[in-house]
Amino acid sequence: MPIELVAQNKPPQISLTVAILGVQPFRQSLWYVMAKKHMHASFCWTPWPSSICSSSPAMDYREQRLAVVVFFFLASWLLAAVVVGHNDHGVHKNYLIIVRSPYEYDRRVYKDVSSWHASLLASVCDQAKEELEADPANAPRLIYSYRNVVNGFSARLTTEELGKMAQADWFVKAVPEKTYQLMTTHTPRMLGLTGPTIFHAGVWNRSNMGEGIIIGVLDGGITPGHPSFDGTGMPPPPAKWKGRCDFNSSACNNKLIGARSFFESARWNWKGGDDPVLPIDESEHGTHTSSTAAGAFVPGANAMGSGMGTAAGMAPGAHLAFYQVCFVGKGCDRDDILAAIDDAMEDGVDLLSISIGDDNAGDFAADPIALGGYSAIMRGIFVSTAAGNNGPDVATVANEAPWLLTVGAATTDRRAVADVKLGNGLEIRGESYYQPSTYVSKLRPLVRDTAADGTCSDKSVLTSEQVSGKIVLCYTGGNMTNLQKGSILHDAGAAAVIIVSQDWAGSVISPKAHALPAAQIEYKSAEKIQVYMNSSKNPTARLVFRGTVLGNRVSPIAAPFSSRGPSKQNPGILKPDITGPGVNIIAAVPKPEGLAQPPNELAYKFDIMSGTSMAAPHISGIAALIKKAHPTWSPAAIKSAMMTTTDIRDRRRMPILDSDGHHANMFALGAGFINPTRAMNPGLVYNLSAHDYIPYLCRLGYSDHEMNSIIHPAPPMLCAQQPVVEQKDLNYPSITVVLDEEPYAVNVSRAVTNVGNGKAVYTASTDEVPATLSVTVTPSRLRFSAVNEVQTFTVTISSKNVRLKKRITEGQLKWVSGKHVVRSPIVVSSKKFFQNQKNTTSTDQHTAG
Repeated sequence: MPIELVAQNKPPQISLTVAILGVQPFRQSLWYVMAKKHMHASFCWTPWPSSICSSSPAMDYREQRLAVVVFFFLASWLLAAVVVGHNDHGVHKNYLIIVRSPYEYDRRVYKDVSSWHASLLASVCDQAKEELEADPANAPRLIYSYRNVVNGFSARLTTEELGKMAQADWFVKAVPEKTYQLMTTHTPRMLGLTGPTIFHAGVWNRSNMGEGIIIGVLDGGITPGHPSFDGTGMPPPPAKWKGRCDFNSSACNNKLIGARSFFESARWNWKGGDDPVLPIDESEHGTHTSSTAAGAFVPGANAMGSGMGTAAGMAPGAHLAFYQVCFVGKGCDRDDILAAIDDAMEDGVDLLSISIGDDNAGDFAADPIALGGYSAIMRGIFVSTAAGNNGPDVATVANEAPWLLTVGAATTDRRAVADVKLGNGLEIRGESYYQPSTYVSKLRPLVRDTAADGTCSDKSVLTSEQVSGKIVLCYTGGNMTNLQKGSILHDAGAAAVIIVSQDWAGSVISPKAHALPAAQIEYKSAEKIQVYMNSSKNPTARLVFRGTVLGNRVSPIAAPFSSRGPSKQNPGILKPDITGPGVNIIAAVPKPEGLAQPPNELAYKFDIMSGTSMAAPHISGIAALIKKAHPTWSPAAIKSAMMTTTDIRDRRRMPILDSDGHHANMFALGAGFINPTRAMNPGLVYNLSAHDYIPYLCRLGYSDHEMNSIIHPAPPMLCAQQPVVEQKDLNYPSITVVLDEEPYAVNVSRAVTNVGNGKAVYTASTDEVPATLSVTVTPSRLRFSAVNEVQTFTVTISSKNVRLKKRITEGQLKWVSGKHVVRSPIVVSSKKFFQNQKNTTSTDQHTAG
């Protein structure tokens, strides 16, 4: 029978413990649960004397013993806190802390995951417990507590505190902070969204322009009140939307429904930096990408008078939710990115457009876009990411995780022609987005920068005496941007400037709207100008502006800056996945750079930008259109629909070229250039659930802890219990294999889902495979009798029992029916892409420092 105690007869430890916590809080405390667990005690409850707590049940003698144990728990914890506090003199750095899954008693004691994370941090850091309980999210050392994207939190810690934390049973891994970087009027028509005529409706008509779809954009700020974000005529966001817009009511509307800034991590890394509070765009990037994805119709848009037309995003009927995670001069902090994705998922976005990345991001367990992207696809949220701008070097591609769509950049068929006509009659092709009507095209003296590098980066050379009234030849490079050079030349009285692109850019020209008349030319064309100038005592030239020209048949061309594969993290998966318009894209900006006097009001609101950052939101908007037309499709199905229906030939019906004039390979193009019309009705898709990536991750060599960190908040799993799935056998829309061992043959497994007609017959075609390879498909014919029916097949790829002489060989597998061609690229390598590439990568290679 339980013994009823009176307060004055309690041992001092019990009295002090209850005095500190109270009876009920004592029973709800972590120490109580832990002590109970270790003592294996059973309990019975009787009324507690009214002198102690009239409304609480009494403590039996076992609980009294527990109170003594808890006293020592409390004493040791308080002592540890004091010790930590007195030794908290080290340098604080930001870390992402990965923790084990909470035990049942953790869930019982703490009301939410943030409270639990705060208590874990408090156990090693100098923080007041009352402050944590009042508002865990605002604890000085706790930056973010993540609910969805990763099982852990970000915090500011000293080296000593990190060492103490590493000894805790809940600690798994600490990853130091890392900073990431940010990577139109014509493209809707070019891509077939509008349809060629009223009788051939485009994708917009078939998808209602993405109405009701919410696109979440992570970037560097947005411009409220811009006409591209006008909500006139837009319906309210769907009821599932739970987010908020921090701008005032005149800026927030049915188009721009969400706008928030995530700066908690950045502000610690950039001491003295002001918290932006509102996600205002201080550059052009965030406004540009957002309007490309889902901008409203804006008639009369132009870039300094060129490219005149009606601007619109790819999904003009969709809603925009903006999340600022990047800041001018500071970059984009990993922990802020994770927090933004965490909130975006709960806000109710349907897609994420992320033009951020790092080609050295490391393994998926430490990459915020890979981590957040996996959690997003678990909820059916499609994620489009930029491939990076480190081309044309190989193995530079960013955002490599197979659950992300990785987008490379290519040109459009629009050119703003500005040719250079030399005094000897030779005419050289160029481009310019500033072609003032007041410019008089006449021969003028042609001079060059007399400095050693010819880049016009020395102000002392660019004097009025040297350049006034003349046309100046300048090479790209030096310690100034081309826009800065143009501004200096304008102030010095130069009549015009000829900008020479860098050698590696090849045939692709990315001009800007300069402060004075300009023409930008290819690097190889400059040699002709130099020869002429060397042969003439008084060289002259004139610029010939020909306006905006559409329909360039040698397009698209792979952009030279677009990052290339193979992937470092998963070389068995072809990356990038796909290519979209990313060169000379006209879209919304806060105000254009480098302009003297824009020719019209809307020229102040639009500008030209190039990059995979511009390509990714194109694909995001198109994905929104597909999702609207097919709301039940998974992110993998949408990805497959786009990848298997791409164009691999240009408008001449010739293979797409790279900027160097050679055929672009698959490490530049991925599956090819986006074709939205065909993607709306692909016939077959290669589908994948979030769970399907788990055995693939295990086979890559990730430990159970790392794999479970990636797949969080899915229940923890063990790799030993998973089937073996090689990279080549992940049910991906592309095929990549290595033939480096006898008998130089490999089998690849795939499954396709019928999303076309209920009954259909598809026949395998490998007619685009080179003669050095043998590709056999079993079975060679697939018969479908119903929608959503799944059929499997095996592809056997061999090199006829000999080692391939060519390092990389490419081909195509096509499934052909009466209505569809479902095409998968095949990449075959004669040896492993990287020296340390293994079928199973060691765990050590996947541990972030």
